[in-house]
Amino acid sequence: MKPERQLGLLWGGVAVLLLALSPLAGRLVSAMPACPVKSLSGLPCLTCGSTRAALALAQLDLLGAVAANPLAVLAWAALVGGGLAVGLLAVLNVPLREPDWVLSPPTRWLLVVGLLANWIYLVGAGV
Repeated sequence: MKPERQLGLLWGGVAVLLLALSPLAGRLVSAMPACPVKSLSGLPCLTCGSTRAALALAQLDLLGAVAANPLAVLAWAALVGGGLAVGLLAVLNVPLREPDWVLSPPTRWLLVVGLLANWIYLVGAGV
């Protein structure tokens, strides 16, 4: 089996597993520790609110998820949506191309600006 197909099947399996286990997500909240960065500094880290966003998405509360952490919502959508799409293509044995992990400078800047904008939102929203 080609590595690209293995990656597609793995990613698709993870996406299906996340969707299947999402009804149980609310029970795991009590086991989650508080953010150590926010506890020590009083400022949210870049991923603060991601757990609340994931829990809101599990309950199909898109507005609540976006309010908790907009960037986390995009990341979850890419993880689950991309996994379902690539997993389906791998199951159908459609040739897949391994991703190019080298990002162009404009893409890198866009990612940095997106991370900073999300963090500024988190600080301003008091997450």
